[in-house]
Amino acid sequence: MDVTLLLIVLAVAVVVAIVFGIVAVRGARAESAARLARLAEIAEGLATTQAEFSGKFDEARKTTGERLDALSKRLGDGLTESAEKTGESLKGLHERLAVIDAAQKNITDLSQQMVGLQDILSNKQARGAFGEIQLQDLVTAILPPSAYAMQAKLSNGKIVDCLLNLPNPPGFIAIDAKFPLESYNALRQADGDTEKVRAERAFSADVRKHVRDIEEKYIVPGETAESALMFLPSEAVYAELHANFRVVVEDSFRRRVWIVSPTTLMATLNTVRAVLKDAQMKEQAGLIQAEVEKMLVDVRRLDERVDSLHKHFDQAGRDVEQIRTSSKKVTGRGVKIEGMQLEAPSPAEDLAPPQDRLREV
Repeated sequence: MDVTLLLIVLAVAVVVAIVFGIVAVRGARAESAARLARLAEIAEGLATTQAEFSGKFDEARKTTGERLDALSKRLGDGLTESAEKTGESLKGLHERLAVIDAAQKNITDLSQQMVGLQDILSNKQARGAFGEIQLQDLVTAILPPSAYAMQAKLSNGKIVDCLLNLPNPPGFIAIDAKFPLESYNALRQADGDTEKVRAERAFSADVRKHVRDIEEKYIVPGETAESALMFLPSEAVYAELHANFRVVVEDSFRRRVWIVSPTTLMATLNTVRAVLKDAQMKEQAGLIQAEVEKMLVDVRRLDERVDSLHKHFDQAGRDVEQIRTSSKKVTGRGVKIEGMQLEAPSPAEDLAPPQDRLREV
């Protein structure tokens, strides 16, 4: 639009210059008139050029407007699509943030639970209850209720955490669920060789004392089996013992106290269940054998009765056969008698004594 005004101004300036030229040279010679005519032609050409330029400018402006509209539409569509994608991304980000918040909450709860577990394990009584609960969960999940007793009292007055009821041998097997955790934690946190050696000695002494206590309390001759189980609810303590304290483990073997972890106790309980199942099968097999023997007696009695019944049937068959023979004879004699009644007697027969006639019959 500014270019058009500029062109118009230029055209007007040219026209004004021409007019002033005409006024200045009005009194000039004839060649000035020709120059003026030439200037008029130039002005006309400029006007024509201005008109052509104006048309082209209008066409260019129209094309530019159309392009600007198309560009504006594309920009608008692109902005709308970008806004939608941005909204979807923000929605997904919000959902992920919600998941992260939930995970953070779970982590916080787990941290609190770990703190609570650490508090439990730091207290001897609470740690014992924790071990007893884990032991009870394992035992109740594998064995039937008749195969164990929790917090059972022995004849010496000692109360064992769990008492397995197995057939003799081996009989009742005691399981203790307490474990020395303080010395293990001190061993794990020990810094330096000297402190580590001291912690190892303390841990070894605690485990040996616990093994001796189990041997003295829970192995009762004539009442329990000759061995007992020491349950460690921690796989880490169990691994530490068997990896670095082989002497302590061998001492427990000599005292017939078997150290078990949750994994090994599960395998032991599965073996116990197999033993109980085998004992029950043997018991049931005895009952089945007794019932089979009774059934054989009944079968022999039935066989005797069948033989007796067969003899009766044979006798009845013979009697029926004899009856049929007699019936045939009676029938034959009846036929003869009937024939004798129908035929006329001959004179010789009339003279024969009645006894002879009867004999013939």
